[in-house]
Amino acid sequence: MTSAAGLAGLTKINLREQAVASLRTAITSGQLPPQTPMVETELSERLQISRGTLREAMRQLQQEGLLTVGAARGRLYVRHLGPKEICDIFAVRSALEGMAARALAQRADRAEATVELRSLLHTMSEARADVDLEGRIEADLNFHRALCRLTGNDTLMHTWESLEGSIRMSIMFAGIERAIGNMDVRRHEAIVDAIASGDPVVAAAAVHDHMGWAAANLTDETPRLFQPSLQDR
Repeated sequence: MTSAAGLAGLTKINLREQAVASLRTAITSGQLPPQTPMVETELSERLQISRGTLREAMRQLQQEGLLTVGAARGRLYVRHLGPKEICDIFAVRSALEGMAARALAQRADRAEATVELRSLLHTMSEARADVDLEGRIEADLNFHRALCRLTGNDTLMHTWESLEGSIRMSIMFAGIERAIGNMDVRRHEAIVDAIASGDPVVAAAAVHDHMGWAAANLTDETPRLFQPSLQDR
């Protein structure tokens, strides 16, 4: 009996995880645009899951920052990100990834880290955005995720992952063309080169420059100086 109950539980968890993955993709790809109401009856029918399982999936997406509570009877909606929210997200990313780059630049084994990061950039360059935009986005996220993971700082990694849903939404904020601009491999190489130099100040500044430019590219605002830039050093 214990075994059967366990199998039933696994089935339910898998359904919830599949629902989370399906809804997350629909939101970050724009299939479910910002401010779309999450109507349980329609979504549970489309996904062929119970409304209880759907609610569990939507709660997780709310925690990831993809859904938000509306004014009408607590219904969930696809989150809308404005220019301020985009800049705030990139400011936090700048702080986290700048800390990661600084830490990696100070490590004796930083050459091993840069080898992995350059390999991830190669994967990014191989993914043609005009053919496989989703693959290019995943390659970009894998690079930034690895930047944090390679530090071995679990708290830093967990904090970055908590922003991943918002990061995904911000990528497509201004459309495909600008999203592709933010995923330019050469701009990422500057971060790896700075880490390889062994100078933690230069490494952190490279990330701050990268994030300031990316936020400005998406929002049409003047690049924000999250931290002192390379030009000021």
